[in-house]
Amino acid sequence: MGWFQRLSEGLSKTRNEVRQSLDRFMGRTPDPALLEELEAALLSADLGARVVVRLMQQVNEQARGVEAATPEGLQNVLSHTLYGVLTQVSGPSLEQLIDKGPKPFVILVVGVNGVGKTTTIAKVAQRLAQAGRQLLLVAGDTFRAAAIDQLQVWADRVGVEVIRQRHGADPAAVAFDGIVAAKARAVDVVLIDTAGRLHTKSNLMDELRKVKRVIGQELPGAPHEVLLVLDATVGQNALAQARQFHEAVGVTGLALTKLDGTARGGIVVAIAEDLKIPVRLVGVGEGAEDLQDFNPEAFVAALFGQPTACS
Repeated sequence: MGWFQRLSEGLSKTRNEVRQSLDRFMGRTPDPALLEELEAALLSADLGARVVVRLMQQVNEQARGVEAATPEGLQNVLSHTLYGVLTQVSGPSLEQLIDKGPKPFVILVVGVNGVGKTTTIAKVAQRLAQAGRQLLLVAGDTFRAAAIDQLQVWADRVGVEVIRQRHGADPAAVAFDGIVAAKARAVDVVLIDTAGRLHTKSNLMDELRKVKRVIGQELPGAPHEVLLVLDATVGQNALAQARQFHEAVGVTGLALTKLDGTARGGIVVAIAEDLKIPVRLVGVGEGAEDLQDFNPEAFVAALFGQPTACS
C-alpha cells in the first residue's frame, strides 16, 4: 500500500465527518441551514474556529456562484483554502534540516504521556539509519525504567547506540552525556527522548527548560530542532499542549500521531494556523512506514478523497 493510500485510509473518519455534510448539498442551492450544518461538521473535525471562519467566508462569498453550487465545487473551495493555510506554514523535512544543519544535529523530542514519543524516535531513527546517517539515541526519560529499556530495544533493532543512565537519574545530566558522546564520536544526528509530562505541571516544564539549557551550554546552537509529538485523537487538547510546550521550550516542529484513530484529523490545520509551527511528520499506523513527512497537498487531497500528484 502506498503512502497516499495509507494516509487516505487513516483520515477516513475525519473525511466522513465532513463528506456527509457536503453530500447533502447535492441538487440543492446552498441555504443558511445547510451552511450551518457544514460549519458544524468542520468544527467537529477540529479544524479550529479561526480556520472554519475563514473557510465559511470563502464558501459564503461563492455559495451563489457555480463554484460552490455542487458538493464537488464546494469541496474545491474548501480544499483550496485549507491548502493555502497549510502551505503558509509548511517547512522543510527533518532530513532537509539535517542536511543543511550542523553536525551533530540535535533533535529534542518532547510531549505529554502516551503520545508515542519513543516510538516516533525509533521510526525516525530507522529512516535516518537506512539513509546512511550515523545516529546516537539518548534515553532522557529517566522517570520510567521501562522507557529506557524500550528505547534500548528499538536502538538494538535499528543498530544504533544509546546513551543511558540509571532509573531516576537527572535527565539534564543524561542529555549532557549524550552531547559529549556525540561530539567525541562525530555522529550526524542525536535524538533525545524526554519523559512525558503534563503540559500544565510547571515544575516538569521547568525541568524540560533545564534539559534544553544544558544542551545549549555544551553545544551552542543546540538543540537544532525541538520536535513536539502530539496525539491527534485528543483534538483541541493537542492545541493546548502545543501552546504550553511552545511557550516553555520554543517548539520548532510537530509530529502528529494516531491520525487513523480519530475523526478530528483537522487538528493538524488548527495547530498550523494558530502557532505557525511547521508539521514535520504525520502518523497513520504502527509501522515504520506509517510515519511520513507531512505534505500539504497530499493531506488535503486525502482529507477530501481527491486524487493528487503524490498518489
